[in-house]
Amino acid sequence: MERLPGFRDFYPEPLPHPGLWSADARQFIFEQWRATAQRYGFREYDGPPLEPLELFTTKSGDEIVGQLYNFTDKGERTVALRPEMTPTLARMVAAHERNYKKPIKWFALPQLFRYERQQKGRLREHFQFNADIIGESDLAADAELIALLIDTLRSFGLTAKDFIIRLSSRNAWQEFYDARSQKSEVRSDQAHVFFQIIDKLERETPDESKRKLGLLGFSLDEVNEFIKSGTPTIELAAILKNLAAGGLGEFVRVDYQVIRGLAYYTGVVFEAFDVQGEFRAIAGGGRYDNLVKLISGGKVNLPALGFGMGDVVLLELLKARNLLPKFEAALDAFCLIEDETLRTESLKLIHDLRGAGYAVDYSLTPAKSDKQFKRALELNSRHTFKLERTETGELVVKLKKHPARKEIITNPLELAAKLSAEE
Repeated sequence: MERLPGFRDFYPEPLPHPGLWSADARQFIFEQWRATAQRYGFREYDGPPLEPLELFTTKSGDEIVGQLYNFTDKGERTVALRPEMTPTLARMVAAHERNYKKPIKWFALPQLFRYERQQKGRLREHFQFNADIIGESDLAADAELIALLIDTLRSFGLTAKDFIIRLSSRNAWQEFYDARSQKSEVRSDQAHVFFQIIDKLERETPDESKRKLGLLGFSLDEVNEFIKSGTPTIELAAILKNLAAGGLGEFVRVDYQVIRGLAYYTGVVFEAFDVQGEFRAIAGGGRYDNLVKLISGGKVNLPALGFGMGDVVLLELLKARNLLPKFEAALDAFCLIEDETLRTESLKLIHDLRGAGYAVDYSLTPAKSDKQFKRALELNSRHTFKLERTETGELVVKLKKHPARKEIITNPLELAAKLSAEE
């Protein structure tokens, strides 16, 4: 029985072969995501992996259905596995925003699902770091979110030589579109189509982009000239100043080629790319001030912005830069039960150590001493210990630290302290 295409199995290290996905690497990424977000004052939330299909079509239109895992459940409800987290966040915030001080700074680590063609850096499921700020329209929130993105990538050991945040503005592109569409017969409601063409400029041939832009009455040359100018708008200049004040200026630059194809973005947008251009975008996001109002049916109107960073591209980048730590399972101690008459006492000592926070293992069934010791080495145990009874009937512990193998004799009640001292 094989797993479904586009899905992953995660194995503990060491991996049977390099092509498999590491559960330890995934946990390492989660820990860095979570720790950095918490340092920025973000609180963790989560939602159900299964949502009403309407939640996603309300945000993205009916065309998104072809990209979803959707079905009718046993209650005759039309549902879908979540392809993104932002609609769930908007629903949750709209339901209880009065109970939270503004701005709301939340993050989540959801698993997301999309039924689409597999390609490098994109599978049918992935885990994602989502960070959002709700209820703040000031550009300081945009800078704060971009700073979080930068510091999250830096937490993995990545530097300005490895990644860049490309900063842009939907407002600037809207002004560009409006100014030129007024001089032509292009309908003003075609802006979204125009944005999607700009979003794909790097992925399509110049001839194809020229053809599509021509249908809307635009010239590829004038589009390229606007991108090349790279003149920061007032809003982008304010964000750049904020980031420079925090010493993060080298990680970001204005690049109007970034526009983010999703229709719900309303202002500043940005994407993180590896400097060498080997991979897809590492992360992307921006301001979406109308989404909470849309999802709530007009009942709640709060400005919002956020970004998402998937684990697939990030892991590829970390591997390419040799920035993943060596994952080795390690025990604090392994108990050698050489005298079966002392198994009960040994189990008591093992569980006491575990209760004190130490990772301890032992042979579940009787085994020869050399076999138990071999197992301790296989599990990379830093210590071994065993209980013995003296001639006077007193229980003592013989503790060895590896690889020195210097033996210490101590009282069972003092074993935890000795382990701590031996670290």
